[in-house]
Amino acid sequence: MNELIGTLSDGAAVHRWTLRRAGVRVRILTYGGIVQDVEVPDRDGRAGNVVLGFSGLDGYLRHPEPFLGALIGRYANRIAGARFALDGRTYALEPNNGPNSLHGGARGFDKRVWDAEPVEHGVRLTLVAGHGEEGFPGRLEVAVTYTLDERGALRIAYEAATGAPTHVNLTNHTYWNLSGSGSAAGHELRLAASRYTPSDADLIPTGELADVSGTRFDFREARRTGTGYDDNFVLDKGVTRTPEEVAELYDPESGRVLTVATTEPGMQLYTADHIGEPFLPGAGVALETQHFPDSPNRPEFPSTVLRPGEVYRSETVYGFSVR
Repeated sequence: MNELIGTLSDGAAVHRWTLRRAGVRVRILTYGGIVQDVEVPDRDGRAGNVVLGFSGLDGYLRHPEPFLGALIGRYANRIAGARFALDGRTYALEPNNGPNSLHGGARGFDKRVWDAEPVEHGVRLTLVAGHGEEGFPGRLEVAVTYTLDERGALRIAYEAATGAPTHVNLTNHTYWNLSGSGSAAGHELRLAASRYTPSDADLIPTGELADVSGTRFDFREARRTGTGYDDNFVLDKGVTRTPEEVAELYDPESGRVLTVATTEPGMQLYTADHIGEPFLPGAGVALETQHFPDSPNRPEFPSTVLRPGEVYRSETVYGFSVR
């Protein structure tokens, strides 16, 4: 089901698509590809929304910076100095995070209206990013498909093709609060990552892949997330052709469990310390599956280069259960 929920200042219509299956309800906006809400039952069978969002379009337009529930591209996370070299040519991007590029620039995919069409148990969103948008080379054709599987798991499948060599790194920026309200700092996280990428004061990786042993970055056994994280973890499995489970988030209060499976080699853990009004710090936990920050300037990191004739593919699955 889809419904018109508003229009932008340029007259572009924004629709909301509602997916229902196996006791799960998901609402997705064509503006930014935003996951507006995800409703799942707690251990007592009471349904509740477990993601941060606004009730209407205006909230997202007034508060764009948290990237609530949005599709992120064409490059998720940061690129140092808002520039990179590719095939002997240097490309200058639009800086929007101090001197750096963040989440695709000032007008990333999170601020675009996507075209939408129904698919079985889901919706397929598409857009075209022109050559030179935000400084990135290549005309990029992007498709993102949201579906609910037979168990009610939310699957996000990404595809992209380019007209010129470029860098692509797509993700979704949903904040999870399995209690449905209050702080998420008491959630317990297990993460299959033995290393992480230390970063400087601007959250740009130093290039080191550091061991998590004996540090606050060790989530190999489940423990409280707390606060103070905006860091990329190196998933032990690396890049895979099909999604493999890498994380579990558990809320002792409601009994809800969120599992994350992905094809990606990294995950950004952000505990929403700087989320801003109307939300309180720590109100949600973002688990952003991705390639590593600043990979275009770090040849030792897994490559994010996409060339003509190739197809970028990535998939992440969010599963729901109770304990």
